[in-house]
Amino acid sequence: MRLNEITYTNATPIDGYGPGFFRIGGQVHDGPVLTGPNGTTGWNGYDDQTPLLNLADHIDVLFIGTGAELTHISATLRRTLEDAGIGVEIMNSPAACRTYNVLLSEGRRIAMAALPV
Repeated sequence: MRLNEITYTNATPIDGYGPGFFRIGGQVHDGPVLTGPNGTTGWNGYDDQTPLLNLADHIDVLFIGTGAELTHISATLRRTLEDAGIGVEIMNSPAACRTYNVLLSEGRRIAMAALPV
């Protein structure tokens, strides 16, 4: 079996998460986060659409982590993001973290906005 080192070129991978926090690039971020090619910042949840829309020219897909359980986002938020040219994938936050890291390692143009577990 051959092992290859993973190189992340356009964003920082998610190291871990827990109750109320995410660890990204070795730094702990309390509360909801937005991470992608423009770095990692706090996110104010589903009503905080401006930073998501600012990613439109930089990403193809946005993973939205809904916390510990999978829940739906509003149809309005989905439509707003899709109208801006951003693909939207909804999943619970643990799955969003894992999927984000895998696709980031493939060099994909992605970002993640997630609520903590």
